[in-house]
Amino acid sequence: MRVFAINGGVEESDTLPLQIPAKGYIWISCTRAEFEAQLGPIQTTLQNLCHASLLDLHVSDLLNRQLPSHYDYTSLYDIVVFRRLAASHSEPLLPGPAAKRSGPPILRRIDTSPVGFAVFDQVLLSVHPSDCAVRDSYAAKLVSAGHAESPAGGVRAPTSPADLMLRVVNQIVDSYLELRRELTRQLDHWQAELLDPATRFNNWTSLLEARVSLHQLEDICEDQHSAIQDWIEAVKTWPQAVEPAAQRERELLQVRSRDVLEHIERVVHHVRRLEQGVETAVQMHFNVQGNRTNDIMRTLTVLTAIFLPLNLIAGIFGMNFEFIPLVHQQSGFWWAMGAMVFIAALLALIFWRKRYLRRNSR
Repeated sequence: MRVFAINGGVEESDTLPLQIPAKGYIWISCTRAEFEAQLGPIQTTLQNLCHASLLDLHVSDLLNRQLPSHYDYTSLYDIVVFRRLAASHSEPLLPGPAAKRSGPPILRRIDTSPVGFAVFDQVLLSVHPSDCAVRDSYAAKLVSAGHAESPAGGVRAPTSPADLMLRVVNQIVDSYLELRRELTRQLDHWQAELLDPATRFNNWTSLLEARVSLHQLEDICEDQHSAIQDWIEAVKTWPQAVEPAAQRERELLQVRSRDVLEHIERVVHHVRRLEQGVETAVQMHFNVQGNRTNDIMRTLTVLTAIFLPLNLIAGIFGMNFEFIPLVHQQSGFWWAMGAMVFIAALLALIFWRKRYLRRNSR
């Protein structure tokens, strides 16, 4: 468990706080196992600091590993569950037997475990998976920004629990955006293999499973979009701030919420573009195969047309008539062979001029 007291600076501890800083707030960050093991002390701390504790239904939501992204609220706090999209070697895309897939390695390593946030006025409780690198990286950035005399690179400590929650969610979305290049390279390799006429593509099971994974990613992104959209609509209903500083903070919170929503829309657009790319590659693969089959059948048809008059000549001279021209002549065989060669060459030239024997230019 990591506890941060944010009051201009940032102080970290591993014990639950007893009070809230005078002009700051508390961030309680724990794994799902720690939250389940220390649920009683955490509820007591929330009651002492915020005069409210989590409802049993919301506790179940934070402990649920299968819960989709969604938003819920009470009069005292808001609940945001957001499924992270990050490369991980420990958890598959979906738990259970269906997770054993043979698709691209990058799709097998995409982890979508949910991250839960309980946003109070002066306390943020976040529940993460056991190996949440996003939480650790942002915590390191937060501590370094709090210890610096002037924030480097424009990185400043969040002004409220809601602002902190949005920044963590934004980093979760950006961590998926970093996977776009590797994911695109994996699927581009399959597309090149599908369109290569010199190879025979037999990995159809993996391709179908990759398409299913992309559909699941699109559904997850849609849930994320709906959760953040519901959060934005809820922020609009908050009471208007009286002080100019508080009003500006509210406006910045809305701007950051819309920025997170725009990042999610970029993810959805990318996933849909990958799906369309795979669908297009499959269709082009079958079109290429159809064109190759047509070329083969055309060549065989032309060869049949060339040898058809030769078979006719051979059939005529093979008749059991006693008197057939050229049969009893010494040069008859060579006349027949010459005629057959001439006819075959003439037909081959005609078909070549008509481009029946030429391969289509690609």
